[in-house]
Amino acid sequence: MSDMRDPLVVTAALFALSLAAGVLVSVAEPAFGTQMVEFFRDAVIGEIMTDSSLLLAGKLFLNNIQACIFMFLGGATFGLVTIFIIGTNGFVIGSILEVVRQESSLLYVAAAIVPHGIFEIPAFIISGALGLSLARSLYTEWTGAGDAGGDAAVLGRRFVAVVLPLIAIAAITEAFITPWIIQFVA
Repeated sequence: MSDMRDPLVVTAALFALSLAAGVLVSVAEPAFGTQMVEFFRDAVIGEIMTDSSLLLAGKLFLNNIQACIFMFLGGATFGLVTIFIIGTNGFVIGSILEVVRQESSLLYVAAAIVPHGIFEIPAFIISGALGLSLARSLYTEWTGAGDAGGDAAVLGRRFVAVVLPLIAIAAITEAFITPWIIQFVA
């Protein structure tokens, strides 16, 4: 299994570009950003934010680990699903962050994202990089130069060893610490 540097760079760049695109679209078309926020509130926040902190942490963990698993296993589609999930999530997050920044402040956005984002975003990017690595392994096996099964086992162990703990820490932080920091800032 080759080095993960290139897939990490590609994943981080795609996430950053799609995040920036989401911000730019919300700046150019504020109604779009507002619709994204309303959809997010209805589909995600309304479902989980009324729960106890412990139940909230569990639901956040399950939601985020599911997205990370899809990004990793999306590599089996030669990376198409992985790229789609990374790009879509970056775009949606960028759109929502810009609307929240306009309604509140950059400090509020930082308080709402940074505490758990320092764990969640790397987990997201690593999952995408693992998916792209899986896609690369499939391609090299297809061309007769690799062992995708062996590589998939190594990548799966990396996922469990790195992504799972990051998502667990992010969920606990988002459920127990982020709300306190937001209240402090607000």
